[in-house]
Amino acid sequence: MKASDGFDVVDQVQTEGALVEVVQYSKLHGSSDIRTAESLFFANQAGIRLKMVRIVLENSFIRVEPGALYYMRGRLEMRSSTGGGMMKALKRKLTSGESFLVNEIHGTGEIFLEPTFGHFFLHAIGPEEGGLIVDKGMFYAGTAGLDITSKMQKNVSSGAFGGEGWFQTGIMGSGVAVLYSPVPREEVVKYTLAGDKLSVDGNFALMRSATVEFRAEKSSKSWFSTAFSGEGLLQTFSGNGHVWLAPTQGVYEKLALPGGLEALSRPPGSTGTMTTTSVK
Repeated sequence: MKASDGFDVVDQVQTEGALVEVVQYSKLHGSSDIRTAESLFFANQAGIRLKMVRIVLENSFIRVEPGALYYMRGRLEMRSSTGGGMMKALKRKLTSGESFLVNEIHGTGEIFLEPTFGHFFLHAIGPEEGGLIVDKGMFYAGTAGLDITSKMQKNVSSGAFGGEGWFQTGIMGSGVAVLYSPVPREEVVKYTLAGDKLSVDGNFALMRSATVEFRAEKSSKSWFSTAFSGEGLLQTFSGNGHVWLAPTQGVYEKLALPGGLEALSRPPGSTGTMTTTSVK
């Protein structure tokens, strides 16, 4: 996309009263501190870019997480509320981990949210979709028309063994949700379910349509086969709707650990054992 105000626009979604964009610096040009400049050099070489979320409002409002605002200009006013009452705010805070108070910016103008080297995912939610269920901590901002709630897992297996806890964040209504993603948007894979089932071995399902049922199930028909298959319990998604996966999330997590690159160079599924050879 074209450059704007010194930034490259890498993603944008237009909705009534708001234009939501993810912008990034094409390059950070350095620092007077030699150690910082060295880090920036390797970041630039690796293609790591500093990103921000920009929202252009036209007689509307946007909700942002506390501390997310970087700067704004125009006829804008910041307001704080419980987002639907004290009980709803308390439930949201205790169950899904979302903020107790809701920060809303009303009016007409331009808003920039805090910069990060992380990744953002813009998603337009329509009334026909029925809302989204996302991992805790993913929600970052949302336009007018969205309602952020806590959603309890519908069955015991998903709450106790699904790896996501008993509560996740629900995003209902119509509007644009700004989500913080553990991987670049290009690496997020979207699957459409039409009465079939998707099984995932791991915790890299980022979000799903509210119409999709989530549960934890045995990888095999019997517990005996499950115990010796090496797969254990799987996250399963069934019904009609969409599921978004981040298959590379675990790769980045391993790379951040000592010896992570070496572990990833071994055959997939390796138990980490090594053999030694000797020459006589």
